Amino acid sequence: MPDTSILVIEDDEHIGQILTFILQRQGYQTTLAADGLAARKAIVSAATPPSLVLLDVMLPYIDGFELVHIIRQREGWQEVPIVMLTAKHTEKDIVRALDEGANDYVVKPFQPNELLARVRRHLKEPV
Repeated sequence: MPDTSILVIEDDEHIGQILTFILQRQGYQTTLAADGLAARKAIVSAATPPSLVLLDVMLPYIDGFELVHIIRQREGWQEVPIVMLTAKHTEKDIVRALDEGANDYVVKPFQPNELLARVRRHLKEPV
């Protein structure tokens, strides 16, 4: 799994640190964007797309739904798996995220091992 990079977009500093910690402990390289503007900058300025995007919905400046649009319009990013990680748990929100191009949807509070299993599944890694 060398050079497997994950773009983590999460505005809650504590959750961002937890996600970074558990992902790096599994050997993933992580980049953390703390709000929608930082996320858009990371997406637009990246020389190569990440292996996966872990994306919150409720973010300052630009929300996760709009970021899915930005990601899917970016050259070379159309196939990057997007896993939404959010406290928004209504069917309407889940359907909207999936319809807009997200690959998966995990509701907070999340179980770390379940999240890692979903990450592995989207990265098509062996267990």
